[in-house]
Amino acid sequence: MKALDLHGWDVTAAEAREIQLQLRERMEREDRIPDVEHVAGADLAFELGRRGSWRTGEGRAIAGVIVYRFPEMEEVDRASSIQSLRFPYIPGLLSFREVPALLAAFESLHVSPDLIFCDGQGYAHPRRFGLACHLGVLLDVASIGVAKSLLIGKCKEPARRAGSTSVLVDAHTGEQIGAAVRMASEVRPVYVSQGHRLSLERAIEFTLAVEDGFRIPRPTREADHFVNQISRERKALAAAAGGAL
Repeated sequence: MKALDLHGWDVTAAEAREIQLQLRERMEREDRIPDVEHVAGADLAFELGRRGSWRTGEGRAIAGVIVYRFPEMEEVDRASSIQSLRFPYIPGLLSFREVPALLAAFESLHVSPDLIFCDGQGYAHPRRFGLACHLGVLLDVASIGVAKSLLIGKCKEPARRAGSTSVLVDAHTGEQIGAAVRMASEVRPVYVSQGHRLSLERAIEFTLAVEDGFRIPRPTREADHFVNQISRERKALAAAAGGAL
């Protein structure tokens, strides 16, 4: 997969916010998605240096993508990438820290997904352009944000049975920006929002379609396992060599 070259990455926080506002004009919130034959889950782990470096541009990002045949959910491809971080940790701007490594992983795939599940926000974002939107627009592929916690908005607790949902709204404007979705009975909900080329209704439908009895949907859960396995192996190799990564 090849990403569109729509902006640079060596930017300030103010420039990053302006890029989000500009690219938001390219984001599509209606269904424009082909027959879905392959879906992917994407996530990252981080290797950080000195204490406190989480909030700086130091360290490395380990990005992982796993592609599945849909709806069977049989794995057909996976790829990873390790890149130096180039942007500090700033809430609302995480895509500028994380997307470069994710793009490199997607470019290494042999099987291109029709739909991407991202561990992060989509439309449920202060500028309505979270990581799932950014990644979807740059790859020009349908995408969904599935976050474990809220960045903005408020919602009622959904019913405790699997498949229950409740509306997530902007606390200031009342606009619906996503939904709380209970993926399994008696577990905390996740927060689903549109990324690109999908309505919220379809985003929820696809998220529930990859449910397998756990709180986190299988694509992003297994992508998380993948990148953390890579991180553990790298730490073990470094320890055996007696040096740093």
